[in-house]
Amino acid sequence: MRILIVLTYYDPHKSGLTIYAVRQARALAALGHDVTVLTSQYDRDLPKEEWAQGVRLLRLPVAFRISKGVVMPRMPFAAWKLIGEADVLNLHVPQVDAALLALLAKIRHKPVVLTYHCDLQMPKGMINRMAGWAAALANLISAKLADIIVHNTSDFAVHSSFLRRFLDKLTVIKPPVVLEEVTQNDVVAFRAKYHIEPQQRVVGMVARLATEKGVEYLVRAMAEIIQSIPDARAVFVGNYEDVFGEEAYRAKLMPLIEQLDKKWTFLGVVSELEKAAFLQLCDVLVLPSINSTESFGIVQVEAMLSGTPVVATDLPGVRQPVLSTGLGKIVPIRDSDSLSEAVIEVLQSVKSVDSEIVNVLSMHYAPETVAREYESLYKELIEAQ
Repeated sequence: MRILIVLTYYDPHKSGLTIYAVRQARALAALGHDVTVLTSQYDRDLPKEEWAQGVRLLRLPVAFRISKGVVMPRMPFAAWKLIGEADVLNLHVPQVDAALLALLAKIRHKPVVLTYHCDLQMPKGMINRMAGWAAALANLISAKLADIIVHNTSDFAVHSSFLRRFLDKLTVIKPPVVLEEVTQNDVVAFRAKYHIEPQQRVVGMVARLATEKGVEYLVRAMAEIIQSIPDARAVFVGNYEDVFGEEAYRAKLMPLIEQLDKKWTFLGVVSELEKAAFLQLCDVLVLPSINSTESFGIVQVEAMLSGTPVVATDLPGVRQPVLSTGLGKIVPIRDSDSLSEAVIEVLQSVKSVDSEIVNVLSMHYAPETVAREYESLYKELIEAQ
């Protein structure tokens, strides 16, 4: 089967959307399919064409940016050719090119699968607002043209002001989750490298330093957490210095974080092996996201697979891993007091995760499992076409 996957950002860019697409593409290639990914050359140092783990990757030059989106003048021409060569088009949205690509696929009589990741909420400012309108219109047109729309949970879909209009097209497929295997030596090495003492209680967060991630609520909760558990320490893994469009948010947060002194540590972006080691040594992982730009939170499943409980906000989709497994606590959004209470309660309890639950999670979220569900979906659409 010849599969064309299109999205704005791909590896090495890090976000929940790109991680999903990378794992999906590689798992489909591992099943023997011909997988091509069309994306942006958002960094001019990236090669325009390469092969990565069986996936053909094509990057188009970026003429300019509009907010977090990019404009690629060559996209219509490259897409027309590639859609003609493919059996099925899989669009990951939000992306501003989605409407045009879906239309081209329909002209060429190719089925369209739309993988919808989240509702879009743009930062303040006229340019951001205009970019948001363009992306929303692209989402609407592509959803109307799509044969099937895929999302992680029905919980998010029925609460989404956008997706609930297209429930007749909805197919639920869990996101692909894969975690590097780590040894105790890897965990010990991680502790030594980043100076994390064994007696410290690690409150972990894995994210970008972005508004929708709700980082400030963990920052505000830490004072109460430290008062109850003096050995508690927040450790943040992920990009925190040059997140596009989040400069003002970072500037607002840094004075508050500096007040925590050594009780808050930024580690930056780490390798997949180090992330797995980090999740294993965490006493609790916190996911304090505040709006529907967060629709699931893959990292919380990764934490659970590592034996680490999660405190997540009560957002549609995001709450599902904790609700379905019982491995953690759900708290209201934008509520640092409730967040601190939940974290303290988890830290004061015994950290233990049922191995049977872990086995079920690893099977349901395995990239191969996800790829086979997509494979079945593609085949059905191609045969119907």
